[in-house]
Amino acid sequence: MTTTNPTTSTSTSAATTAAQAAGTAGSQELAGNFDTFLQLLTTQLQNQDPLNPLDTNQFTQQLVEFASVEQQINTNSNLQTLISLQQVSEATSAMQLLGANVTISSATAALSSGTPATWNFSVPSPATGTVTITNSSGETAYTGTVSLNAGNQSYTWNGTGTNGVTWPAGNYTLSINATGANGQAVTVSTQVQGVVTGVNVTQSPPQVTVGGESYPISSIQSLNNGSSSSITGGTSSAISNLNTSIGNLNTTISNLIQSL
Repeated sequence: MTTTNPTTSTSTSAATTAAQAAGTAGSQELAGNFDTFLQLLTTQLQNQDPLNPLDTNQFTQQLVEFASVEQQINTNSNLQTLISLQQVSEATSAMQLLGANVTISSATAALSSGTPATWNFSVPSPATGTVTITNSSGETAYTGTVSLNAGNQSYTWNGTGTNGVTWPAGNYTLSINATGANGQAVTVSTQVQGVVTGVNVTQSPPQVTVGGESYPISSIQSLNNGSSSSITGGTSSAISNLNTSIGNLNTTISNLIQSL
């Protein structure tokens, strides 16, 4: 079982530091420009023609614009920090899935010695399908026909190719071209089940490894009965915390927008 899981505190610190550095750089640049503007403004006021004074309304407007830009930089800095914290929450939720038995939206399943490759799929209406199974290199290992019933069902392949030759262990992809009784195309949704053996939180969104393949966490459709109660409970708690974090982020963004 492998996983990539930098500690949450380190991730939070690095993300927050990066956001603060970006905001500080922008603020320092603005401060330099603002000082230059004030020097020019003071010089113009000191050297203005008493009979033709400078337009103070224009200077006031420029001061207001500079203040607005400064506020926007601070807002962007705060938003970057909040987004970074949300990404850390996503990473925490992903790590809770390590070791869980999940259903993934995928057409690729693993074939191993003594264990056939199995795919789950759903069909909206009865149909006849042409099954094609290919290996990781795109070579066709098996083709055949299958009768499909409406609803959820599964397809199992023991590794025997169309010509009777046994294919080696590895990942194989299933595709089903289905047609209904009237010849119309029927959509087939394919899923696979497996155990999460790795989590990569350096990606956004985090990636999980199932059956040797990497998938975004959004590909997970459900946790299965094979998952332990501690994993299931921990994941539910993490997802709840993530949803709360997202809600707080949306509220903060709304408040920031209203303050502009």
